[in-house]
Amino acid sequence: MEEASTSQQVIVASPRATFSTLPTELHLQIASYLTYPDALSLKHTNRHLYGIVYTGVNLKVEWLIERRTLHLDCPHDKKCELGSDMRFCRGSVRLLMKRRREHGECDTREGGRGCLVFDTKVCTFRKPELGRLERIKKLIGMNSLRWILAALVGIVLALCFRQLDSRVVEADDLSN
Repeated sequence: MEEASTSQQVIVASPRATFSTLPTELHLQIASYLTYPDALSLKHTNRHLYGIVYTGVNLKVEWLIERRTLHLDCPHDKKCELGSDMRFCRGSVRLLMKRRREHGECDTREGGRGCLVFDTKVCTFRKPELGRLERIKKLIGMNSLRWILAALVGIVLALCFRQLDSRVVEADDLSN
């Protein structure tokens, strides 16, 4: 019986390598290929990466030059400070990065710019354009829209009753 148990091999699951278990040198090598918005996102993942991922002036300038060559919007204000991430991401840069996250600058048509986030020829992640009513719903909010519609219905009904009331008064005047 002992021979049977010793002849069987015990399979021990080896721990799987994850991004956080990779050596710091590989983290630095991977981060060196990232654009500024991606490096900033990686930097804010945890304390270890915050200390090692570079998001300095050179990376910011490279990102702005890349945007300019692709004929994309760039910060127009003169207050665009390159010194720190917090000062750089104020104002229009924050909106540009939000638009990028939402694939707002990507092309869904063949032969266009493609996906600027995943660097593919066609962006399959961009949401279709919202219609006029959907944009209003998003801007105002559904509850506010309901109250506005209720007020408009009330105004229309009041105008209709006023019109009917004036016709009834005219009919009474004609009959007398």
